[in-house]
Amino acid sequence: MARVLAVLRGKRRTRRFRRSVYLLPSLFTVGNLFCGYACIVYAMRDDYATAAVFIGVATLLDVLDGFIARLADAASEFGGEFDSLADVTSFGVAPAVLVFAWGLEPLGRLGWAVGFLYVTATALRLARFNVQSGNQDKRYFVGMPSPAAAGVLAATVFAWPDGFGIPQAPVVALTMVLVPALMMVSLVRFRSFGALTLSPRRSYLVLLQFAVLIAAIAVQPELVLFVMAYCYLVSGPIGFVLGRVRRPTSRRGRGDGHATAEPPTAQAG
Repeated sequence: MARVLAVLRGKRRTRRFRRSVYLLPSLFTVGNLFCGYACIVYAMRDDYATAAVFIGVATLLDVLDGFIARLADAASEFGGEFDSLADVTSFGVAPAVLVFAWGLEPLGRLGWAVGFLYVTATALRLARFNVQSGNQDKRYFVGMPSPAAAGVLAATVFAWPDGFGIPQAPVVALTMVLVPALMMVSLVRFRSFGALTLSPRRSYLVLLQFAVLIAAIAVQPELVLFVMAYCYLVSGPIGFVLGRVRRPTSRRGRGDGHATAEPPTAQAG
């Protein structure tokens, strides 16, 4: 009888532990959602630098959410839907409100209409990701990820919290919003964040890579984050153009009637 009771207690503890594990990624999602809400609040207070920082923290929490869910095998349908709703707020509504208050407000109706287009593009990007996540190459994203697009807006505001100080500033802000929005709904492929790191077999180099990145951000956060955000933004179009240029060349090489000793390599772009 005592053994039976011990087994039952052990099963109850196991069920409680499993529930706790499944709850853990959602706690990070709640933090992500809070950062999006805080960004909107601080943008309404005209504290744009702090508002931009909250988008960066939301991005970090979003990465940790997915990492822990995969590590603990705690992914669930509820968690996926909750994460998408939080991302619409943190990487769609919050950056749109931030940039509107920061630089689009002088454009009036055009400014808030462009902000709405950005929010819509974010929602479409997340919906497409949820539908295609099981079928696409894990090394690439189809369309710019919404956290990276929000990072472009946040990094720009963080670097120039008081605005550009030029008469054409609203037009520049308009372009700054439209380009990431178009990249999110495009079919341009962007490298996944995991594929940007070095090989896991060289773990010490991965640690060194992140150490150098953290040190650079600590020394000059505005410049480093701005360069990182825009380098990732242009990486997709550059890869797309290079892929288009290489494909006709490879086809001509295969069809010229001359055999080669090495088989043609597959193009990633």
